[in-house]
Amino acid sequence: MNDKSQIEALYLEMYKAMVEKDTATLSRVHADDFVLIHMTGMHQSKQVYIQSIANGTLNYYSAEHEQMDIRVNGNKATLTGRSRVNAAVFGGGRHTWRLQLYFDLVKEDGKWRFTLARASTY
Repeated sequence: MNDKSQIEALYLEMYKAMVEKDTATLSRVHADDFVLIHMTGMHQSKQVYIQSIANGTLNYYSAEHEQMDIRVNGNKATLTGRSRVNAAVFGGGRHTWRLQLYFDLVKEDGKWRFTLARASTY
């Protein structure tokens, strides 16, 4: 599997883990220094982000993927993914979001991991 295919599979695996609240997979696919920047500008570390999924602060129900733009440069890559995500977050009601996530990734020991994500709508 080439790098782009690996990154696409990682993106799909991440969303599946978000829906299933699979914290072990989420921990594996995100680097230890991972940071999520929400649409509001709020920053969450890997630990806080995964805990927020586990405790129901962030609830993901489904995701339909529309587009992935992947660019690889050696052991670094970027991915911009557009997905329609059904979620209820931070105590709000359940809603389908047109969510765009821009990721930075790094390849270490032959495995890609997310290091940064910036969320917006499209």
